[in-house]
Amino acid sequence: MVGAVLTQNTAWSNVEKAIANLVERDWLDAERIAGLRRRDLADCLKPSGYFNVKAERLQNFCRWYRQAGGYPALVRMPTGRLRDALLAVKGVGPETADDMLLYAFERPVFIVDAYTRRLFTRLGLCDGDESYEELRAAVEAALGADVAAFNELHALIVRHAKEVCRVRPRCDACVLAARCPAAESVAG
Repeated sequence: MVGAVLTQNTAWSNVEKAIANLVERDWLDAERIAGLRRRDLADCLKPSGYFNVKAERLQNFCRWYRQAGGYPALVRMPTGRLRDALLAVKGVGPETADDMLLYAFERPVFIVDAYTRRLFTRLGLCDGDESYEELRAAVEAALGADVAAFNELHALIVRHAKEVCRVRPRCDACVLAARCPAAESVAG
């Protein structure tokens, strides 16, 4: 859940460095994070970028998490109620909440991120201007409630978008190029 907050607008490799800093100081704990001086936490989070904002968001989340009863209480909540509760925490938006739901609570929720939008738009699966909720609901309806499928699909989308379907796409290396309208326009 810490990673979900820290990965906002940041590469995962930088989040790993910030988490390693927390581990090194024995601070990777909701109670400790909530009680730290903000500037000490921010210093630890520097590799993740926007460290002052993320320190505030992470402390907001950790305080809420503790007040809500921690993992034992939260895991018992129905998915919709838990999602609403996460979204009510200042600094937790839909992507962060869904990241927590899928990976920490193993709930069948699809995560819509910039990679998803890029890939789906290029493949003609969406227009690109759909709301987060519209796109999430469409994928969830297409796949059904399957935690493993959402986890695998998200991982594959991230990998493909980082390695092939980048901002400047490498269509010549793409296994989807034959079915991709965007690949035709790049090649032509």
